[in-house]
Amino acid sequence: MQELELIADYGCVVGEGPMWHPLEGRVYWVDIVPGRLFRYDPVSGKHEQVYEAGEAIGGFTVQADGALLLFMARGAIKTWRDGQVTTIIDEIPEERHTRFNDVVADPVGRVYGGTMATADRPGRLYRVDLDGSLTVMLDDVGIPNGMDFTPDLSQMYFTDSARQAIYLFDYDQATGTLSNQRVWVRTPPDRGVPDGLTVDSQGYVWSARWDDGALYRYAPTGEVDRRIEFPARKVSSVIFGGPDYSDLYVTTAGGDNKPVEGAGAGALFRLRPGVQGRPPFLSRIRL
Repeated sequence: MQELELIADYGCVVGEGPMWHPLEGRVYWVDIVPGRLFRYDPVSGKHEQVYEAGEAIGGFTVQADGALLLFMARGAIKTWRDGQVTTIIDEIPEERHTRFNDVVADPVGRVYGGTMATADRPGRLYRVDLDGSLTVMLDDVGIPNGMDFTPDLSQMYFTDSARQAIYLFDYDQATGTLSNQRVWVRTPPDRGVPDGLTVDSQGYVWSARWDDGALYRYAPTGEVDRRIEFPARKVSSVIFGGPDYSDLYVTTAGGDNKPVEGAGAGALFRLRPGVQGRPPFLSRIRL
């Protein structure tokens, strides 16, 4: 396996949500709190900040037409394309005092997106259907995080960082229904919390570990297969990319306090773990 390669360091407070853009051949990622959006072109080696919303961007997907679908503060959903922003949903009234935190598109083009808990109520997991309508899938979530699907598309992983658990649901592609929620992995209380995740072509789960300074690879049975250490305590998310999806891009957080969080806090890293991922599913929300 190749050594960790530092790609870009923007000192992100909460560097998160790396996503490979298959239509552009670039990886995008965000700094959640200020809503900064970055991208990196592995062919040219150029990386840049392309947008700053001035409010939180919790996650995003790539639309089938190439635009980014941003999930933001107050439950807002917007599209971004080359600096042009279009509002799809200005706010979800029930989410006015919180924000989206992580999202994933499914094979049909729907999007599952989680909102953070507040002092007054738990977080939620929503499904955004192709016509833009919203359905609450879960209404008792702490910190919604990493989501992805098993290779046979029959099940979906869902992380709740506050409960230190990665759950597994049965997933019905035809209807978008999630059922039979059960704990798949519960992380040790003294080893940080599970954050973003992605599934590789072998069905193994790569899970970032916030406050444990590492990326974990789990076998489908839930056993730890590999642990990769990072020079940052808060490893936040992970995605496969590159022409053959053999590059693993990983974000870290805490860039505003590197003496405590580590020299690699708030950065984007790349490694080649010797296994391949798969192309991301594209969202197809009709605007």
